[in-house]
Amino acid sequence: MDLLGTVSTVTISCYALLSTTYKSMQAAYAGTASVSLVSDNLASPDLWPSVDVIIPCYNEDPRTLFECLTSIANQDYAGRLQVYVVDDGSGNRDAVAPVHQSFAGHPNFNFILLPKNAGKRKAQIAAIRRSSGDLVLNVDSDTMLASDVVTKLALKMQDPGIGAAMGQLTASNRSDTWLTRLIDMEYWLACNEERAAQARFGAVMCCCGPCAMYRRSALLLLLDQYETQTFRGKPSDFGEDRHLTILMLKAGLRTEYIPDAIAATVVPDSLGPYLRQQLRWARSTFRDTWLALNLLPGLNGFLTLDVVGQNLGPLLLAVSVLTGLVQFALMGTVPWWTILMIVFMTIVRCSVVALRARQLRFIGFAVHTFINVFLLLPLKAYALCTLSNSDWLSRSFAATVAVNDGKQAPVQNLTTESSTTKLSEDAVPNRMRHLARDCSVLVTSDE
Repeated sequence: MDLLGTVSTVTISCYALLSTTYKSMQAAYAGTASVSLVSDNLASPDLWPSVDVIIPCYNEDPRTLFECLTSIANQDYAGRLQVYVVDDGSGNRDAVAPVHQSFAGHPNFNFILLPKNAGKRKAQIAAIRRSSGDLVLNVDSDTMLASDVVTKLALKMQDPGIGAAMGQLTASNRSDTWLTRLIDMEYWLACNEERAAQARFGAVMCCCGPCAMYRRSALLLLLDQYETQTFRGKPSDFGEDRHLTILMLKAGLRTEYIPDAIAATVVPDSLGPYLRQQLRWARSTFRDTWLALNLLPGLNGFLTLDVVGQNLGPLLLAVSVLTGLVQFALMGTVPWWTILMIVFMTIVRCSVVALRARQLRFIGFAVHTFINVFLLLPLKAYALCTLSNSDWLSRSFAATVAVNDGKQAPVQNLTTESSTTKLSEDAVPNRMRHLARDCSVLVTSDE
């Protein structure tokens, strides 16, 4: 039985060494990554690239969708901007119809109603093939953009060597629950450590779906590969953002991160939806990591270490925890070295992040260690064993209409003037706090 203790000690030590090495380099590179834009002297609207904003929607809460579209309508962009809202066969189309009507008179808004649910990827492609802008901005229907996001991303995309760029994500409903607070911190780490470090070498490995801009000329060349992605002979119906990013990198283009282009998105406020989301993301990561392996020799050595650390690290941690638990169950011996190492690394990491972010709230991110060890590690193991499963596992029909005697409940009118979406990095988390909660009060026209 001493073998169990030895395995647990060795694997946690290897995990600590690997994690400390790549996380330290990650923090160092993230701190030195350039955030400057190429140029902001494009005074004439004719010099600005045309941008198409594509927003796929499926059973979205009407209030959330309205806030999303309002934030797009309020974009302070000097160039041509067209918006394509694609309703992907939603079951609540009657409920969101008033939202569509509120923006139907806007000259920049176009609505595409697919007859049946085809999936997010197909919805995006339907709009891409109908639009014609120089740049394509993918936005999730539960995401709100700061008014300068399109401008900042378009400025970065002036460099013809850049194929894609993403903004910084925050949780718009951060204050709702303890979990949304943790997810907001998780987003900060993913953006301002992982993506910022990768952007140091022009190779962000995943331009996240809620706010990612692509160069149309490159996108059209890759569209067939994107549309026909399969895994073990089955169509791949999720992980669109990661797959498209890797296709851009394989095409020899750079992918970037713009930290001051702020996008606030609704995040899960309970464990069930959160774990389903994480399972879907884990499957996507495992699938596309294989696709990215042949890219690594041509990239900076840190990126290889980063990919290895993010995939091998959880495996080492899982083996250490599992053998420690078996040791305790069979022998009654507490794996103190494993416990102390995890506690020590958690304290150091949270303290360093709190200093970097200058926010004491990151000390509370220590709670995430328990979620990671007892929930996310088993979930990732399950994801690895069920890679062929392409179920979205997303929220069920969320936009349920209140019914009184078989009729929709009357509600107030929506207009694009009724809300101004002026966001800053500090203000974003406080917006849309109740948008995903009360679906019984929906918006219809008074006409």
